[in-house]
Amino acid sequence: MVLLCLFTHESVQTTCVIKCVCQFQTGGTMSEEPPVTPSWLTPDPTAWASGGGGPMDNSTSLGMFPPDNSLQPSQLPLLVNPWDIVLCSSGTLIACENALVVLVIWQNPALRAPMFLLIGSLALADLLAGLGLVLHFTCAYLLRSDSAQLLTVGLVVASFSASVFSLLAITIDRYLSLYYALTYNSERTAAFTYTMLVLLWGLSLCLGLLPVTGVNCLAEEATCSVVRPLTKNNIAVLSVSFLLLFGLMLQLYVQICKIVMRHAHQIALQHHFLAATPHYVTTRKGVSTLAIILGTFAACWMPFTVYSLIADYTYPPLYTYATLVPATYNSVINPVIYAFRNQEIQKALWLVCCGCVPASVAQRARTPSDV
Repeated sequence: MVLLCLFTHESVQTTCVIKCVCQFQTGGTMSEEPPVTPSWLTPDPTAWASGGGGPMDNSTSLGMFPPDNSLQPSQLPLLVNPWDIVLCSSGTLIACENALVVLVIWQNPALRAPMFLLIGSLALADLLAGLGLVLHFTCAYLLRSDSAQLLTVGLVVASFSASVFSLLAITIDRYLSLYYALTYNSERTAAFTYTMLVLLWGLSLCLGLLPVTGVNCLAEEATCSVVRPLTKNNIAVLSVSFLLLFGLMLQLYVQICKIVMRHAHQIALQHHFLAATPHYVTTRKGVSTLAIILGTFAACWMPFTVYSLIADYTYPPLYTYATLVPATYNSVINPVIYAFRNQEIQKALWLVCCGCVPASVAQRARTPSDV
């Protein structure tokens, strides 16, 4: 900035030009490229416009910080959003837990039945989702690049989509195993399982590639959803798809409950004591287990799904994180429900951990509560 000052002396008129150059140092040169915000949320370009560090509005990203004119970019303080730390910690737990399941199924040749392939697909999807959360945190706060952000968000979207699709595939498999009990262990079942795996992973990969191939809001922040850089339309498609899948899973579990209760009733009539038979008690446990499975799935994903449909980037960031974090917990619970409760996987885990199988695990018979 050049200031030209002209002033006059009383006896001698002199014209002096005083040049005062004031340069705001931001790494030596001014860049026209907007800064990358290390957050899932849309940055607010006016957050620090007043220069006084005033309060941020609802669309402000939690990863922003006021500029310090005396520091180079490498010396600027990097404020870490505590919610991002929570997501990174959840991702680490998810990755470690599901890596154990994937390793056990991969190393045990006995676990090659369609049911275990689907459980392995679920564990692999959750494993990749956990890694995606960790990579997103790392890239956002270290690389601070839009390209890296798109890749990691694409990985997270594809992985969580594969996780939900795998849950649907497991539900379909459980329904078919009860409805076609006599022909379930045929080659047709294996071929159908492989077809489901190819379809679910192919569709999940397509959904994950959308942000990378240009369906994102980096060029126009006003189109952002509650999760940057996904657009409002993109996340609406994901949310509606989830609601449809949840409705289909609910219908299948209702049919499973009817089949299980009908079988239990027929067996109980043969013993003439409906409520006193052990099989009826275990069947009731099986129905309760199905209710817990479906209820847990809905409790984890439904808040974020509904919120992402009605909200946009102008909503408070706290609401986004408060609904997104519980959704990630579903991937923490999945191994407990679908893998660690399975008798065959329990045996494999005991062999891996201590080289032996307890008698209580080896002799436990499969019951309807294991559905």
